[in-house]
Amino acid sequence: MEWTWDLSVLYQDFSDPKIEEDFAALQSLCEKGYSMMGEDHLSSLENITDVMENINRLLRTLGSFASLTLATDATNEPAQQLMDRLMVLSVQLNLLSSAYTRYIGGIANLEALILKSEKLQKVDFFLRKSKEEAAHLMDPAIEEWMLKMSLTGGDAFSNLRDKLDATLMVDYKGEQLPLAAIRSKAYDPDPQVRKDAYEAEIASYAKVEIPMAACLNSIKGEALTMIEAKHFPSILDQTLFQSNMDRETLDAMLTAIREALPAFRKYLRKKGEMLGHKNGLPFYDLFAPIAPKGYAPKVYTIEEAREKLIYEMGKFSPEMGAFIAEAFDNRWIDVFPREGKGGGAFCSELHHLDQSRVLTNFAGSFSDVSTLAHELGHAWHNRCMAGLPACMIDAPMPLAETASIFNETLLANAAMEQAEPAEKFALLEGNLMETTQTIVDIYSRFLFESAVVDQRRERTLSVSELKELMLSAQEESYGDGLDKEIRHPYMWACKCHYYFSGLSFYNFPYAFGQLFGTGVYAQYKAEGAAFVPKYNQLLRSCGSGMIADVAGSVGIDVRSADFWRSSLNVYVKQIDAFIALADEMSL
Repeated sequence: MEWTWDLSVLYQDFSDPKIEEDFAALQSLCEKGYSMMGEDHLSSLENITDVMENINRLLRTLGSFASLTLATDATNEPAQQLMDRLMVLSVQLNLLSSAYTRYIGGIANLEALILKSEKLQKVDFFLRKSKEEAAHLMDPAIEEWMLKMSLTGGDAFSNLRDKLDATLMVDYKGEQLPLAAIRSKAYDPDPQVRKDAYEAEIASYAKVEIPMAACLNSIKGEALTMIEAKHFPSILDQTLFQSNMDRETLDAMLTAIREALPAFRKYLRKKGEMLGHKNGLPFYDLFAPIAPKGYAPKVYTIEEAREKLIYEMGKFSPEMGAFIAEAFDNRWIDVFPREGKGGGAFCSELHHLDQSRVLTNFAGSFSDVSTLAHELGHAWHNRCMAGLPACMIDAPMPLAETASIFNETLLANAAMEQAEPAEKFALLEGNLMETTQTIVDIYSRFLFESAVVDQRRERTLSVSELKELMLSAQEESYGDGLDKEIRHPYMWACKCHYYFSGLSFYNFPYAFGQLFGTGVYAQYKAEGAAFVPKYNQLLRSCGSGMIADVAGSVGIDVRSADFWRSSLNVYVKQIDAFIALADEMSL
């Protein structure tokens, strides 16, 4: 079996004549769209909605082929050329999208039209949200120029950052290794390997810190300019609007997280003690595997990971198990790290084909298996949205993590239920290790980005200032759980989420997803198999309503801090169990 993904379902290669045919069709539809927004509101709205659906399909097809190729081969010139052409065309597509939104915003009797049309009822939430969004569009007189400038502004700097990350080679004991391969050594059982890899990684950023800082400053500077043009009071307010989320929900979640930080710090201090550290846990040991003496953590082959995921997810739903087998068997997954391939992991939907593509950098740890479960959760979410119009599948960032976290939780609980005491301890620690990232580290990222945005209003920030802000955010979040002298001042450089042009604060959605997914899993445990169809319907509805309403469909009140406290209490109890087991085993 091959372990690189197959993109031939999109195009055979970059010489495929279908690329030029689709590109020409995309241009033609863009030109046609303007002429279809006429006076006859019902027929015009139905027709232009069809056109926008076709534009979406062609753009995702072309864009996916280029971006997925670049994700595994950052220097692929034909892919970059196609991406550049799409970026140029994106100005016209964005202008058309804005015109479409203005058109919807100007329809006084929109609700009446929706009631008259079965076609419009299938996209009702999108239409209503577009009417609200019309109030946040740029002045048409400047919009085209602002969008064109973004091509050499935020978009260009975002692309540059990705290339810097993918091509950065780290000097590790005389060998040149990709950054992704070095970061994977943080899970190595040998403490010297972890420490050496951390030091090599930190040293390597000196080669890219100045352009990385320029990228971050430029992207956040552009974001601040754009919110003025779009009449949002802040970047965070814009993100919440884009996320179909209100400030009350965010504040409730952050309140509960702050209350739970002392428990996570207790876990980190205990882990530090077990590894022989006296001043808290050094950053390079955050992901250190720990277990009772004589216990060796299992190293999984990719074949074993495949079988485990099919089996465990199949117990929840045979349909999901078969789906995971389909993903592996049909080469939807690019598995191993290599030069030119980006770090981390992600899932990309190919909605019109009812498929997804998953990128991961698999090294064999249980965490890597969990990452596969996470990304295949996204893929299952995409499957649950099959057949919906494209404008109704864009789940807001916080809900987009629901299925991925649910899968992680299901896998972790299944593994711990089957484990002997020594293995159970190791799995419990691994689960807490990852949860600490999605709660404590994500909170530090939220604090860091908030500080950067606030200070970027006044000036560009230097490398030293960015490092200091990151360390300050880690202090506020991790506290005495981390060794004050051995933290990670370059976390702003290695996390791509800060560099998405037009998308800020891609951090709190992970904490939301972790805790919301935990709450959804609790519902499943309470209801059993009867919950499965509710769960699938929840996933299908994620792009069809406000977060509070979607959550309310399964009885969850996300505006209440008590819900978030109840989810966090699951992990507080795990921390207590972890410490008790450690003491019992004299670890």
